[in-house]
Amino acid sequence: MSEFRVNSITNQDGSAGPQVCGVSTFSGKSGVQIPSGPTEFRRLDGGGRGRGVFAGGYNPGGNNTIEFIEIATTGNATDFGDMKKNSANAAAFGSSTKGIFCGGYFAPSANTDTIQFVTFSSRGGANEFGDLLAPAINNIGFSNNIRGFSAGNSNSLTKNVIEMITIATQGHASDFGFMTQGVGNNAGCASPTRGIMAGGQLSPGVYSKVIDFITMSTQGNAQQFGELSTVGREPGAISNSTRGIIAGGRANPDGTRSDVIDFITIATLGNATDFGNLLAATSFIRGCSSSTRGVFGGGQAPGAQNVLQFVTISTAGNATDFGDLDDGTPHSCSVCSDAHGGLAQ
Repeated sequence: MSEFRVNSITNQDGSAGPQVCGVSTFSGKSGVQIPSGPTEFRRLDGGGRGRGVFAGGYNPGGNNTIEFIEIATTGNATDFGDMKKNSANAAAFGSSTKGIFCGGYFAPSANTDTIQFVTFSSRGGANEFGDLLAPAINNIGFSNNIRGFSAGNSNSLTKNVIEMITIATQGHASDFGFMTQGVGNNAGCASPTRGIMAGGQLSPGVYSKVIDFITMSTQGNAQQFGELSTVGREPGAISNSTRGIIAGGRANPDGTRSDVIDFITIATLGNATDFGNLLAATSFIRGCSSSTRGVFGGGQAPGAQNVLQFVTISTAGNATDFGDLDDGTPHSCSVCSDAHGGLAQ
């Protein structure tokens, strides 16, 4: 029989620990279970999953700032590192270990096909992953734990294209299929099986309320899911494994910014239902989520906003203040997390 000795038990910084009074015994056959899984899955600070990352933005060129939050808490964002290539309006998604950023606006005047990644558990700069099939801007991202997708584009020749990567393997994107219509400035979220694409801009001044979906494990064209209530161009989206929530953006017919929050049940088909309201009418807002909470940040209302706000996904209601982004110009940033609805919780 092995002997297991513990000299002390303390909290993380060593300043305090539990007090054990009287006689304490441990029983059972399982013993002590050592954490398993890849090192990058076990956060360096001892925490679990639930980190949201906000990267890049427009200021008025592409920004290289990366910040992060702990979704379960409230408070201001903290510096994470820098992007390898400045970008704004890029698609973003994540696995339980990696955050991915695809394309975007690269200052001073070009769009890029570069795919970059970060490791959620560490704080540091982004690295190059590969390339999209074509330069993209105002594209959106969603994923499960295996595949990641970039959909939509304001570049006219590839507006309805859906591209995919295998997140665990660095390399270039490949073709997946097409959306039901060509849009940019749309919003994306996912369950572990379905990817959702909502709203967007069809052409200057013409916005879409259409919601599309794909089955991520297969390859093929999107199908129509339903419609949003009012929001068209530049909304943000978050999800858990059952609900998708789409918020903000610009609504037809005059392009007025919206504070509307809609929700859908991802496993079904149908139109979105009212959830509540944002703190203010905001376009270019972006979101990240855990299984219980969604956090929206940045955007224009009408100036660039650094506000972070959250909703409880299972309960309809208005957004609540979370904190602030540190970067003063987070308009059109790219956002992902390591615990969103596309991942097994």
